[in-house]
Amino acid sequence: MTIKINGVDCAFEEGEYILNIARRNDIFIPAICYLSGCTPTLACRMCMVEADGKKVYSCNTKAKEGMIVESDLQNLWDERNEIMQAYCINHPLECGVCDKSGECELQNFTHKSRVNVQKYWIKDTHKVHKHWGAINYDPSLCIVCERCITVCKDKIGESALKTVPRGGDSVDSSFKELMSKDAYAIWTKFQKSLIGPANGDVLDCSFCGECTSVCPTGALIGSKFQYSSNIWELKRIPASNPHSSDCELMYYDIKQSGIKDQKEKIYRVSNDFAFVSLNKAARFGFDTQNEAIKDDKAFKTLVELFENNEIKNIKFNSFITNEEALILQNLKKKFDLHLINEEALKFKEFLDEFIANSGEFYNANTQDILKSDFLVVAGMLLRYDAPTLSYKVNNALVMNKGSGLYFHPIEDVGVSKYSKNFISHIHKNGDEEQILYFLLQKFTQDESIKAYLDQFFLDELKEIEESIQEEVLEQVMQKDEQGNEILTEVKKIVPKSVKKTVNIKHSVFAKNLGIDEDKLENLLSKKSNFTLIVGSDFYFHKNAKKLAKLLALIQSTTPFKVFLNPTHTNTLGVAMICDLDNSLKQGKTLGYNERGDFSFSYEEYANLASASLNQQEGTFLNYDKRVVPTNAALEFKGYFLNDLANALGFNEEYTINYTKRLPINKGFSPLEFDNLDNFYTNGGECKRGYELNLTCFKQEAKKEFVAFNEENSILKDNEILLYSANPSYQFGRFSNRASAINETAFLGVSEDLAKKNNLQDKDLVKIYIKDKELALSVRVDKDIKNGAYLPYFDAKIDTLSMFDERFITARLEKIGANNE
Repeated sequence: MTIKINGVDCAFEEGEYILNIARRNDIFIPAICYLSGCTPTLACRMCMVEADGKKVYSCNTKAKEGMIVESDLQNLWDERNEIMQAYCINHPLECGVCDKSGECELQNFTHKSRVNVQKYWIKDTHKVHKHWGAINYDPSLCIVCERCITVCKDKIGESALKTVPRGGDSVDSSFKELMSKDAYAIWTKFQKSLIGPANGDVLDCSFCGECTSVCPTGALIGSKFQYSSNIWELKRIPASNPHSSDCELMYYDIKQSGIKDQKEKIYRVSNDFAFVSLNKAARFGFDTQNEAIKDDKAFKTLVELFENNEIKNIKFNSFITNEEALILQNLKKKFDLHLINEEALKFKEFLDEFIANSGEFYNANTQDILKSDFLVVAGMLLRYDAPTLSYKVNNALVMNKGSGLYFHPIEDVGVSKYSKNFISHIHKNGDEEQILYFLLQKFTQDESIKAYLDQFFLDELKEIEESIQEEVLEQVMQKDEQGNEILTEVKKIVPKSVKKTVNIKHSVFAKNLGIDEDKLENLLSKKSNFTLIVGSDFYFHKNAKKLAKLLALIQSTTPFKVFLNPTHTNTLGVAMICDLDNSLKQGKTLGYNERGDFSFSYEEYANLASASLNQQEGTFLNYDKRVVPTNAALEFKGYFLNDLANALGFNEEYTINYTKRLPINKGFSPLEFDNLDNFYTNGGECKRGYELNLTCFKQEAKKEFVAFNEENSILKDNEILLYSANPSYQFGRFSNRASAINETAFLGVSEDLAKKNNLQDKDLVKIYIKDKELALSVRVDKDIKNGAYLPYFDAKIDTLSMFDERFITARLEKIGANNE
């Protein structure tokens, strides 16, 4: 359909708001409170337009075929002028020292609306600054646009902020006749409210910092950034989140450290908040750079180890670029090496099995998730493993009035806040395949699979009430032809409720997983866009290949699209580019950002220093199967992996020369790095790099069906189920290098487990895993209701080697109490 905005014909789909249509067509309509992809709040009313001659608000008015819209009329700007005057009443004139000055929307719209007088006044009130950990709040700068509340509820899913009473004077009613209706309404609301934590005085959230990003003024600001720099002094370096597989677009904002020390420094990370939400690691974990200089002696030693054929293996992780992965693959071929990356190998084997059985790559991306109205998440502790992905799940549930099922052995309180229609099912470890069997049983369109799974229904008798129509005779007085009253019998049909016993088929899998099938039927009502999201629990599962086969059948034979979440930043890229091995060859091992006989790493133990990801140009392959670029924010004066490659006979001046050489047979395109875009359009269209060409993975599908074989895992009385996972802001040793989130490893335990074992925060415990033992302090995690997790972000403790799968059994012993 088409509408005309300011004389421009604009195409749209049914249900779209005028404001979003305008933005997609690069037509400017001012708006302070509205956030793309969120619920309209009408808090600012700046987006007023005339639609077919009637004033409406474009953020919450849906377009209609043939509608004529005008947004640039003088009468509209006159009203916007008065709204901006209202916002400026008692607003402190401290732009010279305000952290937002230079990118402040209050400044921008005050100028755009040509406000040059102030005709209204009211007594000001004292408002105390609030310090909420990583975030500071200056209520005197707050215009109560409610964007922070909206983004926290509709995108992040935490609902940690709300409006609280301001305690200000009421607006004098005499002003009602002197100013526009909208301006008066804004001012009246403004005088009543401020922003505060939803639960008391303490901000209880994950501190992703998205509220500081969306704040149009300097009211909400990162505490470490406050008063550290003027915005206009900062240079923006476009990059990709180096910590997790979303690889979201972000910017390193840099300038020199000082007048004497002119070395460049990252002051903050920013984002295009209308289209991108960042997790805590992306926003605050930016100072990971390596300050080392060239160590010629160590570099020469490493080169000689290769030339003397002593290096037989390279052990590395997935916090690397695609170009580095290709260099490692080239070294493997030239020197007949083994490439060791256990995590990427597990993912690669799972993906290969999935492709072989489905005949294609996993077919969902995050846009499919955002459009879904029924979501199933399994095989991952969602908010911990992939916080940015969890934001998109929450956003889909909120904006699409969606529903779904969430499966995991550990119950996450945070997920239950998303929607009452997103039901958490806490299953036993080992029941993962029953989830997939149930989805096939419920949704498959393949008759042979249906026939096999029919045996996994239980017949149960159930008494139900049924309404029937019953014929009854009723005596009524009627008049005959002569007018005499006579008693006559009349037949009537009346409804009657009767009890009836019926045979109901219930799924064995649903019963084992605790699924209420009647409730599920209600959740499925009028749902049409289905997505299944799975994660690392499946890749590391002892029956991973079986799970991959079942998952392939779900993609092939049900309405579900399937999304695989790669474990780390560039796990997918490494899996595509590198031929990985599952064992070490006899000989020495080069550890690239890992420990080895010789370590070429950004960590302290290194024999030779390598560059951090904020010091490199290159690309990642993110979870949307998109090759996205990242740029160097800071200089690295040491040796790059490309320097080693060149010393060993390769000849590329820059690492990014390999961008165009990434393997075409794995879907990459022969494009120069400098030709890759990295932005979103005003309408939210992604223009970042390019999508992997998935046609090269098309093949004849095996569609191998595997029979169900139930397995039970029983915990002994003195055992706990221990999960290998980081907190939501840590993704490994790389994120833990950042000063804002650096910490020592701990044992995360639920409140019920803490109570059962008489544990409090910072108590010391000993964990016994098989023949190993480990002493750690305790952190009681109020977000989880059961179980415990052991992080792997601390470089000093190798916890990952203790886990064959993501869940193991362990014994727990308290050895010391918190003495604070």
